[in-house]
Amino acid sequence: MTARRSWVEQIMGLPISVLARGEQADSERADAAVREVFAELVEADRVFSPYKPDSAVSRLARGEVGWDDVDPVVREVAERCERARDLTGGLFDPELPGGGWDPSGLVKGWAVERTGERLRAVSELDWCLNAGGDVLVLCPSNHPFTIGIQDPRDPGRVVAAVARTDGAVATSGTAARGAHLYDPRTGAPVMSRWLSVSVSGPSLEYADVLATAAFVAGEEWPAVLDALPGYEGLGILADGNLLATPGWPAGGSAAE
Repeated sequence: MTARRSWVEQIMGLPISVLARGEQADSERADAAVREVFAELVEADRVFSPYKPDSAVSRLARGEVGWDDVDPVVREVAERCERARDLTGGLFDPELPGGGWDPSGLVKGWAVERTGERLRAVSELDWCLNAGGDVLVLCPSNHPFTIGIQDPRDPGRVVAAVARTDGAVATSGTAARGAHLYDPRTGAPVMSRWLSVSVSGPSLEYADVLATAAFVAGEEWPAVLDALPGYEGLGILADGNLLATPGWPAGGSAAE
């Protein structure tokens, strides 16, 4: 039987889990890599959380520091946010309607993608890194993980699944946190008959950005995914109907 091991920590206000599979799953090297993943995500939360009073984001908002005073990684994320805004035609925007800068819509995907390099360094290890439902996987064995897409009307139910041996799946919507997303075009909360949009593709950073932008776009959400090659989407309507883009990958019925 293939060895498996899992870890979970609460970081960024979310459960962050790693599932490892293969001969290296029980190794000290795999355990050390996972601990490094968690430590780097804790650090990302310390720097970027808008809820922590001493974070760079909070200090920028209060005017205590300027852009020349923050760590270079903060300026790097700001540049990535600008590229994401350009890529999505302004549908993704870290600028808040009432003023201020909140890169949360990019930071989680970016941070998880970056920390995934720690796991990639462990040879012959299949792994699935799940950050509150946004998932990054790599399977050198070529045996995929199957990622469930949650029903936004019933968190205990899976309505679709994606089988991947590498790459990412990210979901954006209002089911978990209510109407927390704003439409940069109007400054008002997003109002849509779509409950969620999930995006599958090579990078979790861009899958997350595109999922957010697609959800904001509403009826025209499939066109948003044309911004980058290799990204496909699944939208879930309030009546439970599903709409997938032509290349949406098929999967099983439950996460493995």
